[in-house]
Amino acid sequence: MTLRCLIVDDSEAVLRAAAELLEAEGLAVAGVATNGADALRLVGELEPDVVLVDIVLGSESGFDVIRRLIRTLEETDSRAILISTHDEADFADLIAQSAAVGFLPKSDLSADAIVGILEGRRGEGG
Repeated sequence: MTLRCLIVDDSEAVLRAAAELLEAEGLAVAGVATNGADALRLVGELEPDVVLVDIVLGSESGFDVIRRLIRTLEETDSRAILISTHDEADFADLIAQSAAVGFLPKSDLSADAIVGILEGRRGEGG
């Protein structure tokens, strides 16, 4: 079964690049969203296996988006992974307190890294 993901990022360029990369590596990109409202709607409609949420979504916080998504994530059996160009240490406490199952630097984004986080392995992204 192919892992289905939803990518949430305010950068159209990042959305395109991430979708192309992940599709080439065998993941199915079910959809993309540029803000929290679209993310909430699409998680409910598409029921992806994993939602990749950028920590900084323009004027929104990815942490707030995940808080708003908690019920829908539970109902759809989806899991969230936070992504960012920022270093994990910059947000370590917030990441630990969030409902996300992990953090992935955008520079390490790959299907293997995502699967590694979902399976509870650390350091799979490189």
